[in-house]
Amino acid sequence: MADLTGTIGIVIADDHEMVRRGLVALFEGISRTKVVGLAADGLEAIALCRKHRPGLLTLDVAMPYANGAEVFAECRRWSPATRIAVFTGYTSVGMLADWVSAGVDGLFLKTCGETELRAGLEVILSGRKYISTDIVKRLEGAPSPPQLTLREREVLMLIAAGLTTIQIGDKLTISHKTVEKHRASLFEKLDATSMAALVTAAFRAGLLDHLGEA
Repeated sequence: MADLTGTIGIVIADDHEMVRRGLVALFEGISRTKVVGLAADGLEAIALCRKHRPGLLTLDVAMPYANGAEVFAECRRWSPATRIAVFTGYTSVGMLADWVSAGVDGLFLKTCGETELRAGLEVILSGRKYISTDIVKRLEGAPSPPQLTLREREVLMLIAAGLTTIQIGDKLTISHKTVEKHRASLFEKLDATSMAALVTAAFRAGLLDHLGEA
């Protein structure tokens, strides 16, 4: 949201300092914007969103302490008017589709060029949504994977990593019954009857492609 002077506050969340610096420099060239906070991890990002209620949060998907999905949920909770632009190095069609379905205001690959990035951010700041052209092409050219919620995807990734229901609940700070509910939904959506079949089906659907990416 804009302050009384019409300036839009920006919070930048990314665990790479060079990325944060690059985005700061980019926003310096966009009128009526002011970077009000820099976060190097997910917990900092949540705290800054609660403190500043920024007009825009640029959010890295993979950060320490709290991942992009957790930050997204908390920011929507504490500052629903904040527009959120997600940046990711993951190219899994399933993950990209899930972010679009979650209702993000912007979605960019980290390989996005500066010209398109700036233009896209200006579109988002104007109140519209923007999905980068590379992501649009990937989504248009791929078969539709099962649609998972961001929380279901988190549970799926932890299942694939070998964590138990109790460990998943503790890691995500949710009840074990909630984990079981998400797991049952995953079994239904992926038509699986065992943990091994679930992980295999997830890989075949491209839902875990990012586990092999840098």
